[in-house]
Amino acid sequence: MLINNEFQYDDKHFIIINNIKDNIYYYIDYDNRSVSNNMEFQHLHPFYEILILLAPNASHLIEGTPYNIHAGDMVLLAPSVMHKSIYYKGEASKRIIIDFMFPINNPESKAAYDTILKPFYAEVPIMRFNIDDRKKLVDILNKIYVFADTHNYYDNPADEFHIHTLFQEFLYTLYEISPCNIYADEQSYTSIEHKIYEITSYIHNNYDKELSLESLAEMYYLSPSYLSREFKAITHFNLLNYIQQTRIKNAQYKLSSTNEKISAIAESCGFTSFSQFNRVFNKISGTSPREYRNTVSHKFS
Repeated sequence: MLINNEFQYDDKHFIIINNIKDNIYYYIDYDNRSVSNNMEFQHLHPFYEILILLAPNASHLIEGTPYNIHAGDMVLLAPSVMHKSIYYKGEASKRIIIDFMFPINNPESKAAYDTILKPFYAEVPIMRFNIDDRKKLVDILNKIYVFADTHNYYDNPADEFHIHTLFQEFLYTLYEISPCNIYADEQSYTSIEHKIYEITSYIHNNYDKELSLESLAEMYYLSPSYLSREFKAITHFNLLNYIQQTRIKNAQYKLSSTNEKISAIAESCGFTSFSQFNRVFNKISGTSPREYRNTVSHKFS
């Protein structure tokens, strides 16, 4: 059925081309989400992701900073960017999630992919277009939806290739019209909210460095007690726990997407000792770093 007279959509509809070990992966998920689906903390992954909100409104946290999004907005997420959606009470929000991964470093195509994927690396990677420009993107997505719905693409490499070709057309069109982006975040913040979001952004960009309540309070000209209280009130996390969650999520990403030694990952994520890393990792992940890597490797092998 059509949503907003534009998008082909049915709840719990999905398109999967899943071959992660060969770096070719598509997962297009049509479904709705409500406040009960909100994640506790942000997450990150080794593939690109596009969230298209269909209705009604929501927020999206990108590296600790919240942005309002409306129906039709597209959130573009590059690999390893920490994020989460925040849905509100009331009617569930229909959305489309597109996760994708394909070889982008082949010599014959690297320059082209580097160019068409630039919108994913914008300072605020959220796209909002007028009706005519949005229709160019919607028409391509609808072609993919209809084609996948009428073909046994998972049994036919040629059909998979056609979906890949259509999606590359989608990415090129997104790149082509990205200068016409009219997104503006209407959300207003108090001065302390603004400062707290500056601090969360700093944590996300500097989790590998020594961080503490006292050092951050001094850096942002706040008393430690005031920062601690306001940070918890605004983010719903204790500041030290927020730092640890950020470090462990990045460690999980490195464990699942690199062959780095675990001790090197611990150091690169800001832990001063391997025993501290193991203790915090177990507390947050419910398993050891080595077991986590083995589980994730087995899952994608």
